[in-house]
Amino acid sequence: MRKTTKLLKKNLQVAIDGPVAAGKSIAARMLAKKLGILYVYTGAMYRAVALLGFKNNLDLTKEDPLVELLEKSEIKLVPSKEKDKICTVLLNGQDITDELFTPRVSWGSSQVGILPKIRKILVKKQQEIAQNQPVIMEGRDITYRVLPNADLKIYMTANLDIREKRRWKDLRKKGIEKKLKEIIKETKKRDYQDSHRKTDPLKITKNAWVVNTSNMTIKEEINVVLKKLQEKGLIEIV
Repeated sequence: MRKTTKLLKKNLQVAIDGPVAAGKSIAARMLAKKLGILYVYTGAMYRAVALLGFKNNLDLTKEDPLVELLEKSEIKLVPSKEKDKICTVLLNGQDITDELFTPRVSWGSSQVGILPKIRKILVKKQQEIAQNQPVIMEGRDITYRVLPNADLKIYMTANLDIREKRRWKDLRKKGIEKKLKEIIKETKKRDYQDSHRKTDPLKITKNAWVVNTSNMTIKEEINVVLKKLQEKGLIEIV
């Protein structure tokens, strides 16, 4: 008999942080589907800002022109109907999802992610999304900046060599051919940028539950989180 889950808290908040290719996105998306709640991939918002800058020929190191453009634009995340897509991202009503996962936009998202005014705008949007509905939200600063009072805070990670290979496989699936050496260099650079930026750097908060996914399948990741939610009395599995 197939088991079902029932929320025991109306406005459940699950916050997930962690480095690139730790398994956050797919696990968060599938958990949200299992629980029947909204999944918010905050990284897509930073990617959308980077793409917005590129489309308008802006220098991503200069904050004010980018802020001005962002304030005139609408970024919206909606559940994807396609199995292999994390979510659908709309920029001013246009689906830009397929444009967001290139190496150039990945670099750009890390660049705009260090800009304080951009982060302030996007954090506010993310908090508004989680105000009146249950959510699973993942990114780099969710456990301490976006949802500091989340019911469950997770820091999801994996060994560097595992993350590099995952990233390489993901890019190949998208038709982007890169040598593993390039991926290793990019992953290390991204890790450094995320953990050393002045505004809201990636870090493990004191009350976060650290989950190392190096030797886990996606199914195992999901089951271990569901078990933790059940132990905390936040869901019921029947």
